[in-house]
Amino acid sequence: MDWRAEIDAAAERITGHIRRTPVMAITLDGHEVEIKLEHLQHTGSFKARGAFNSLIKGPVPEGGVVAASGGNHGAAVGYAAASLGIPAQIFVPEMAGPSKIALIERTGAGLTVVPGQYADALEAALAHEAKTGAMQIHAYDATGTLAGQGTLAREWDAQGLKADTVLIAVGGGGLIGGSLAWWQGTRKVVAVEPETSCALHAALRAGEPVDVEVSGVAANALGARRIGALSYGLAAGQGIDSVLVSDAAITEAQSLLWRESRLLVEPAGATALAALLSGAYQPAEGERVAVLLCGANPAPEPL
Repeated sequence: MDWRAEIDAAAERITGHIRRTPVMAITLDGHEVEIKLEHLQHTGSFKARGAFNSLIKGPVPEGGVVAASGGNHGAAVGYAAASLGIPAQIFVPEMAGPSKIALIERTGAGLTVVPGQYADALEAALAHEAKTGAMQIHAYDATGTLAGQGTLAREWDAQGLKADTVLIAVGGGGLIGGSLAWWQGTRKVVAVEPETSCALHAALRAGEPVDVEVSGVAANALGARRIGALSYGLAAGQGIDSVLVSDAAITEAQSLLWRESRLLVEPAGATALAALLSGAYQPAEGERVAVLLCGANPAPEPL
């Protein structure tokens, strides 16, 4: 697949529907780190990119669209569908939490909360698809989703990204997959996952996608039980680095972003930075590093 062409086309489709999110630099231990503030995207995460790309690319059947989500994807699909006048039904697990559930409700989409984890919500969404003929908007393992998320890396390049290495948090793999599809080895990409929700790390060790148990402070955003096949293929093919961080490191990174820069992110949004703060990833001398802040929907809501 010509991923760059797919991402270029996605960028053209979603122009005018998504925000061009800002970039800034912070200093950690005397070293400048480039940061992209994608948590300022519509509905508070990068997910709006893939949602708009998938819906506009279509075609959307009369039954509308359906999505399973840990929270952020559902909000993005609900928002995009409302913007485009398309009916949407979202399935989320109870572990999504009241803050993200309320965010989805505010989009006006139909919402069903199911017991369990993301995998349980996906099962319910697939049943809805089979019953109604609605188009499934997968949170991470679909070409339209990856191409949409890849527009973030494309945009960052256009904003003058200087980094040799970019740290990206991973759940099901849509964001890192899209980034790898765009950069194709021109930048080093490091996958960062919580120790207790690490589907990509486990897959890279096993040599294939495998099921993992998920828990921890970032599980409602990074808690995919199995990495997406598309993203796994890109990650394994490019031999990327994969590191794990503790919940304590994630919450410390979250606190530091607020204390030092007044940047409010959810645990998943702070996970990539946690790799630098904790030493899970140690840059080489002179290595220029960038970090993506991907989500801004903490629980409970701050205001």
